[in-house]
Amino acid sequence: MNNKELIKAVEMIVKEKNISADIIFDGLKLALATAYKKNFNSKTNVLVDIDRETGEIKVFSYFSVVKEIDEGTEKIDEEGNSVKVPPEINIDAQILLEDAMKIKPDAKIGDAIQIEVTPKDFGRVAAGTAKQVLTQKIREAEKESIMEEFNGKEFEIMVGMVAMEDRNNYYIDLGRTRGILPKSEIIPDEKIVMGSNIKVYITKVESGNKGPFIKLSRSNYGFVKRLFEQEIPEIINGDIEIYSVVREPGIRSKVAVFSNNEKVDPIGACIGEKGCRIAGILKELGNERIDLILYNEDPVEFIKNALSPAKDAIVSITDEENKEALAIVTDDNLSLAIGKKGSNIRLANKLTKYHIQVKSLTQVNEEGNR
Repeated sequence: MNNKELIKAVEMIVKEKNISADIIFDGLKLALATAYKKNFNSKTNVLVDIDRETGEIKVFSYFSVVKEIDEGTEKIDEEGNSVKVPPEINIDAQILLEDAMKIKPDAKIGDAIQIEVTPKDFGRVAAGTAKQVLTQKIREAEKESIMEEFNGKEFEIMVGMVAMEDRNNYYIDLGRTRGILPKSEIIPDEKIVMGSNIKVYITKVESGNKGPFIKLSRSNYGFVKRLFEQEIPEIINGDIEIYSVVREPGIRSKVAVFSNNEKVDPIGACIGEKGCRIAGILKELGNERIDLILYNEDPVEFIKNALSPAKDAIVSITDEENKEALAIVTDDNLSLAIGKKGSNIRLANKLTKYHIQVKSLTQVNEEGNR
């Protein structure tokens, strides 16, 4: 890489990668100074100058003008040992006044003298160093650009291709980078096919040493929420709002919705004619059940709704301060209210933020007769 090629390369990076020219030239100067010291065994302070028009590179050693060379002083420490205190200015960066005046006749104590020390074969070292720096700056720019792109996509759904798999993770190609989908974050029992396209929910975007770290999920409750927001037009336009979503992946989700438009039935709109709207969401979630719950500001009504698919529950708030409630259901609704392995009542508790105790009519009658 000659001088002209260097300037063209910098101009291209500035234009295509949107990096400041100052940042690139500062990086080049620092790297070239380090390369000079390493390759030419220099201990002096070094400055590198790059002409931004021609690309010409010059190396300068700079010295502080002193009356006499300060080599440090001897000092006795608290334990009585003799220790050497280093000079304030590196000994290799000092120059006597009489020597400085040979270079600069009007030099005086305290001045800084620069002497060009550019080696004849420094171009070879400079070319290799410049390539390394420019490559590094391109990588840094791409990393920052990807970070900017994905920072705005945290808690959103993307479609990616399943590119790799190891013992614990799937690696999803998202275009300019890959995200990590831990196997603990997929829907239980679902089969992930290599090379297939898959919807994923972005739970975390962080800057890592090798680039952005993007963590993905298909089991997060936010995945269900975003699916509804993508599929239901009335949610997109604001007629319907999602109050809350709770989920036990692969088993059941409860989605509480309400309408901002009295002419729009929030449950019906989410289901669609003959289930056409919710069908796509159900297909994405496999065998997972979805209960659409009508949100109500009255906790009694909300709890009744949240116990779906159980019906006709009689609900009373037993402790408002500690948010405790009792729900009485018919015997044939008891198993529905509790759900498989207690999943339905757990989700109803999370959705309403009440601890709900469920009893059947028979249990209540038996307790009353004791």
